[in-house]
Amino acid sequence: MSKTFYVTTPIYYVNDVPHIGHAYTTLAADVVARYKKMMGYDVFFLTGTDEHGQKVEKAAISAGETPLELADRVMKRFQALWDKLNIDYTDFIRTTQERHKRGVSHIFSKLMESGDIYLGEYEDWYCTPCETFWTETQLIDGNCPDCNRPVEKLKEESYFFKMSAYQEHLLSYIDANPEFIQPKSKRNEIISFVKEGLRDLSVSRTTFSWGIPVPGDNRHVIYVWFDALTNYINALGYPDEASNFGKYWPADVHLIGKDILRFHTVYWPTFLMAAGLPLPKKVFAHGWWTVEGQKMSKSLQNVVEPNMLIDKYGVDAVRYFLLREVPFGLDGDFSHAALINRINSDLANDLGNLLNRTTSMIDKYFKGVLPAPEEVTEIDAAYQSKSKNLPETVASYIDELAFSKALQSIWDVVSAGNKYIDETAPWALAKDPVAKGRLATVMYSLAESQRIVYTLLSPFMPATSEKALVYLGYDRECNESSCAWGELKAGTVITKASALFPRIEEEKE
Repeated sequence: MSKTFYVTTPIYYVNDVPHIGHAYTTLAADVVARYKKMMGYDVFFLTGTDEHGQKVEKAAISAGETPLELADRVMKRFQALWDKLNIDYTDFIRTTQERHKRGVSHIFSKLMESGDIYLGEYEDWYCTPCETFWTETQLIDGNCPDCNRPVEKLKEESYFFKMSAYQEHLLSYIDANPEFIQPKSKRNEIISFVKEGLRDLSVSRTTFSWGIPVPGDNRHVIYVWFDALTNYINALGYPDEASNFGKYWPADVHLIGKDILRFHTVYWPTFLMAAGLPLPKKVFAHGWWTVEGQKMSKSLQNVVEPNMLIDKYGVDAVRYFLLREVPFGLDGDFSHAALINRINSDLANDLGNLLNRTTSMIDKYFKGVLPAPEEVTEIDAAYQSKSKNLPETVASYIDELAFSKALQSIWDVVSAGNKYIDETAPWALAKDPVAKGRLATVMYSLAESQRIVYTLLSPFMPATSEKALVYLGYDRECNESSCAWGELKAGTVITKASALFPRIEEEKE
């Protein structure tokens, strides 16, 4: 049986325009999925859109369309951006699809039958933008503690989920599974939140109609978060065990932004516990992007639009920058200057320049045919061992979701390659007929090291890696064995590379 790996992004809310935050989460999931696939895993990578709820209903009314028309229009923007960002997802779920509604109704009915969902009455402060009820003590200056906007007092009949009954069960699960909530700071935050005491959760609404009806009671629609979170199992065919659900669940990792941590590490696991289903292995909450030191907001007109970035700088430069600039899990700051600097120094100077120098020298000194290496000296062995150790280093960092560290370790080998050229001085060896064998070893070491570099870069920068590997005469699909030293055979035709990343004139920008 093949090893499986299941990775998800949140489903994105359709009253939003896709921005850099959405791109960031989805890109991280794409890199993990591509890497695991390369390592021989049977991968399922899920993304999608969250299309129900009061906010969507209100936005549709003000735009003069039905909620479904709005959802159809906006979800296409997400799909178009994922295509442009070169996201290779397995499935795209929409909460308006029948398969999703079926799964939501099934799990809701199951919890009603077990007594975990009961009918009661709810009165509290409600924030429409966040679709969340708050107690008096949770409000900050009378406003929503999350978005700081006004709240209104609502009293309505509601179905409740007995979340309070799962407090101790959840705490002991978090305790027994230290990897479950990442990074560690977020784990501590959730533990203290749960210890303060879990209240039963209102899981239905009667004030609007755009949602999935409560089974057997059409006056109520199911609360948008109960609806949305179950997408992770519904996309796999829940409750059918013979479907992908039996094959891929539990998820290996839910990737999310830190603003939806509580929903994924308190609500979702308790729903699953009540339904007798396994919990996801890991929930990883990444940080937020600010822009030139300020919070991204529509009112400040500083929302970074990913389509524009890709048009301006190229898809792989954007993919590289987002995962290289900031340790995954921390907040990061976006600036065009930082992006241009990464393109010029890391991509043009280091990476592209090394490939250009190597292929040009093989073209010049060996008529474009890779020579067989001869005796290996100490300096060659040291450089080669960096490349040989790289796959293991990258593997451990990707398992930790430490993308910037994985890229840093690849760049260490790239820098070592440029240094190796300076130290071995191939141009001097080429003038000495006796040194032909020595020159062959240097050229082979450079080409083979870069083949490994581009193989490991392929999940991050798929198009660039493919192009570079073709220059290096390696045009087969990358897999685990592609990471081993010696895959590039003597006699391989090497093509002189053109610039992978032209430098950007900063003043002009």
